[in-house]
Amino acid sequence: MTLFLLFCTAFPPIAHHPPLCDNGRVAPGVTVVARGAAKPFRGGGRSVQLGSLRPDRAGVLVMQLGFVSAILPELSLAEVARFAATTGYDCVELMCWPVSKAERRYAGVTHVDVVNLTPARAAEILDTVRQAGVEISGLGYYPNPLDPNPAVSGPAIEHLHRLIEAAPLLGVTRVNTFVGRDWTCSVDDNWPRFLEVWKPLVAQAESRGVRIGIENCPMLFTRDEWPGGKNLATTPAIWRRMYADIPSLAFGLNFDPSHFIWQQMDYLPAMREFRDRLVHVHAKDVRLDRDRLNQVGIMAHPNEYHTPKLPGMGDVDWGKFFSVLTDVGYRGPVCVEVEDRAYEHSLEARQASLRQSATYLRNFLPHATAPR
Repeated sequence: MTLFLLFCTAFPPIAHHPPLCDNGRVAPGVTVVARGAAKPFRGGGRSVQLGSLRPDRAGVLVMQLGFVSAILPELSLAEVARFAATTGYDCVELMCWPVSKAERRYAGVTHVDVVNLTPARAAEILDTVRQAGVEISGLGYYPNPLDPNPAVSGPAIEHLHRLIEAAPLLGVTRVNTFVGRDWTCSVDDNWPRFLEVWKPLVAQAESRGVRIGIENCPMLFTRDEWPGGKNLATTPAIWRRMYADIPSLAFGLNFDPSHFIWQQMDYLPAMREFRDRLVHVHAKDVRLDRDRLNQVGIMAHPNEYHTPKLPGMGDVDWGKFFSVLTDVGYRGPVCVEVEDRAYEHSLEARQASLRQSATYLRNFLPHATAPR
């Protein structure tokens, strides 16, 4: 025991906290790596753990609570940022769709136009969010880059390249999206195209110091997405294959537990296994209608037996979810994604849904700073 105490005195434990600037970003000259990673994510200098944002006033690193801006399409960037701050959020995932007509719900929202982004415009955007007192958790754009129609997939891939280039201008290290899929083909038949599209995207992201967060939504809800869905990256078995073929730590997950519920899977083991791939987290709940499922079966379109809900109003066990998130050392953003139709009828109702979600999730997520 005496020898053990002498050893601990001579060699104190190493802190797993990266040096941070006042704005919460990793200090210059510090390289970021995932826990257990063999190589630094990029660059030289010291190596630190991935996923950290800003510390609270006591110097303790905590997760940040945010929301996805797609639910407030009629508000300007400044209005979104002010609403986030006054509602008690720390950050916002900003939607960056090309300026165009939306092809589905929650798509086509443009709070940052990366096509026309200049350094001067990027500085204005940063000033807007900082003046409000919030941060950008990531840039979001969720198309189908593997659509079999080149007129659809081509522009999507091109726009993803633009997002990756735009992120450093905005001081952002996360770009969130879908892998995509040809929904008429098997996983195996999609794989060559997946590698062809995603290897260059991941290489570009790594070179820019950006991590890509792939959301695990199957995009398989209605007849037009049947039978395979429009996103490959839906299960741990597929993730293992993805990361075996594209091992870069710039390629990670935007983890949403709700998509595990209706697929009849447990999200907690996946969070532990893929802890080093957790780039960003979505907080959305879902209610599985067992009586309806007993009538239509799992081969029915999933919208026939499940309903997206606000956090705390569905089947996700948020206590266990955040317990595992803290266990695995996640220190990134957790962003509410509102897709609950009960709150979609007006701007006021959608804003109320975000207030309710923040109130509920603050039971598990302490404020990163003193409440505003």
